[in-house]
Amino acid sequence: MNKAPLTVSALVLALCAARASQAADPAASKVAATFGNTVISTYPDGRSQKIWLNQDGTWTGLSRRGKPLAGTWSTRADKVCLKQTHPPMFGLSFCQALPDDPSKGMDSRDFLGTPIHLKLVKGHVTKGEG
Repeated sequence: MNKAPLTVSALVLALCAARASQAADPAASKVAATFGNTVISTYPDGRSQKIWLNQDGTWTGLSRRGKPLAGTWSTRADKVCLKQTHPPMFGLSFCQALPDDPSKGMDSRDFLGTPIHLKLVKGHVTKGEG
């Protein structure tokens, strides 16, 4: 029995399933745009928090004070949900919509309700606002 046609069929089915799951997840294309780039949250005092989402479902970042952050991310409907593991946040998860126009960004609030401005900046920016 030739196993090659079954392997190709399985691969085609897997690719179709992956595309279907992306179509069902409105946040997927917005998240994909963040890979290799920096999501910046700017606070009213002018300081910024920077987050880098990785394709493997992890993220790293820098707090407004420049301290390292890390965790995992997932999508829920049109939002990206971050769970911080370093420093530990006791299992809390925060979900946030991503801007429709990444270069313009959007006004929002952080998990404490503080107003922030979110935007996506090209590349891995660590200093200033990019």
